[in-house]
Amino acid sequence: MSTTAKHWISAMRLRTLPLTLACIGMGSFLAASVDLFSPVILFWSLVTAGSLQILSNLANDYGDSIHGADHALREGPKREVQEGHISQGQMKYAMYLISVISLISGIKLLMASQLSLPMFFLFFGIGILSIIAALLYTIGKLPYGYIGLGDLSVFIFFGLLGVVGTFYLHTGYWNSEILLPASACGLMAVAVLNINNIRDIKSDTLAGKRSIPVRLGREGAVKYHMIILVLAFLCALFYILLNYKGIRQFAFLVIIPLMIKNYIAVKSKADSMQLDPYLKQMAITTLLFVIIYGFSIQ
Repeated sequence: MSTTAKHWISAMRLRTLPLTLACIGMGSFLAASVDLFSPVILFWSLVTAGSLQILSNLANDYGDSIHGADHALREGPKREVQEGHISQGQMKYAMYLISVISLISGIKLLMASQLSLPMFFLFFGIGILSIIAALLYTIGKLPYGYIGLGDLSVFIFFGLLGVVGTFYLHTGYWNSEILLPASACGLMAVAVLNINNIRDIKSDTLAGKRSIPVRLGREGAVKYHMIILVLAFLCALFYILLNYKGIRQFAFLVIIPLMIKNYIAVKSKADSMQLDPYLKQMAITTLLFVIIYGFSIQ
């Protein structure tokens, strides 16, 4: 692999893609549980959501370099624009390209879903807002990721919209109960972001990035992390209790040790580089949870 390709792959931060797979997977598993699963919908959902995730990561790399969050004192992994491996112009072009890919794949998805005209335009509008949200997280005069709204955005896009939207595209309807597994996915995605932000508390404070951990302090952010994980577990459990079919549905409980391990690491590892691997561990735990949970509810 060429050095240039490695830098682009690094900027795309592919280790965050399990979160995309998780929310699309959960929505698809829920659709399969009512016998309305479509492989075509799954494929285009993954392409669209994956493109949006990569777009967000590229925009984050670009935006943090512009606003100074990736300065020399940053303790997490360095970003490619800040390091000079990718120019600002090249990154802008890549963001335009991925935006177009996201738009085209999103239209393909909506066409495959055979939605009514009003619902087609509703989902199309959501898609446009998703592209804008991916770009404005760290770009612009007042990026919402810098004022502590990143957690809410992640919860909405990787939880409520990602899961419920995918379920609807498969089935053509929705019910309020699926908000529980959707919330579980969203909260676990927020936990991934929280680890990232705890790791970067010092550098974000210097850059004026007011993430939740910056606002709460490390101790408060650790307690917040525990609350997120507990709420995710309870949401998943309540959905099972409301839709109980058999003991196999509690198979997802096997991920509890992984969640505990993650919390202990967040609480005990003050060194940023020691904490960093647990960001990936939480993302993989989220995907593993969805796979086990999804098969158990069939």
